[in-house]
Amino acid sequence: MRQGLLFLLCLLLPYTLASFGNEQPVYINCVDKCKTTHCPAVLPISLRLTFWSCEDNCKYHCMHAITDKAMEDGTAVHQYHGKWPFYRWLGMQEPASVLFSIGNGLVYYHYFFVLKQQIPQNYFLNQPLKWYALLGMNAWLWSTVFHARDVPWTEKLDYFSAGLLILYACFFALVRLFYIKRAPWWMVAPFVTSYLLHIGYLSLWRFDYGYNMMASVVVGVLQLLCWVVWSIRQYVLPSSRRPFAYMAFLSVVGVSLAMSLELLDFPPLFRILDAHSLWHMSTIPLNIVWFKFVLHDTQHEWKYNKAAVTLLSPK
Repeated sequence: MRQGLLFLLCLLLPYTLASFGNEQPVYINCVDKCKTTHCPAVLPISLRLTFWSCEDNCKYHCMHAITDKAMEDGTAVHQYHGKWPFYRWLGMQEPASVLFSIGNGLVYYHYFFVLKQQIPQNYFLNQPLKWYALLGMNAWLWSTVFHARDVPWTEKLDYFSAGLLILYACFFALVRLFYIKRAPWWMVAPFVTSYLLHIGYLSLWRFDYGYNMMASVVVGVLQLLCWVVWSIRQYVLPSSRRPFAYMAFLSVVGVSLAMSLELLDFPPLFRILDAHSLWHMSTIPLNIVWFKFVLHDTQHEWKYNKAAVTLLSPK
């Protein structure tokens, strides 16, 4: 238990540290001089489409100029305004994370249509699985937008969409593992209320990064434990007949381990690849494994447990 709490605190640590780079006098003076001599200015169309201002452009060039000097002198590379210095592309601040977010979104997009084709209409998880795919597409869409351009509203939509997917994944785990054909209101209400209170607090009170991460970790760990226990039972109990259960274990545990890449938090390689982008890259194959598990699980349940998983009337 203590080790688990230490792990959670480590996850929160990067969100509680201020960025030293933008507090340096050399950076502040560089930005002030740039604004005085170059602003206002007409920016390239790619920067205007991604909502860069002249001041933002000054910050970008000063950040890289100071980083160039630091690398030349062999001194430390710092974060600026909560981010490492990345080379932008077509106005996108973190092109690698954008690319990998698109990749994850395409996985959910592809399997949304696969699920529509292969999941029986009166299977009790038909609609929940479609919602899972839709919420995944939504989450990775806003992850793409946020990494393309980090402004307050894209940040909120990214975090709120990711939180919704994590919460729904926990809800889905309970529905699937306990064969809940139609979730009663008293089961749905706590999830809906928790989410509304969560985004209300972050929107109307203050955007607490530490609390947001802690809430996501707690719900994620609950879902992880559900699937890990279920997966292990398939290989321990003699009556179990699910040789594909390792896919669920591999997916949920793999995503959790991939998330630990955030603990590395190193300056981006070639100012392109950082720990966060590698995390997004690693979840692409893990999401594929998850949907393959879902399809195998559906086939198994439909064959061996049809009475328990069939709705009386198609929805």
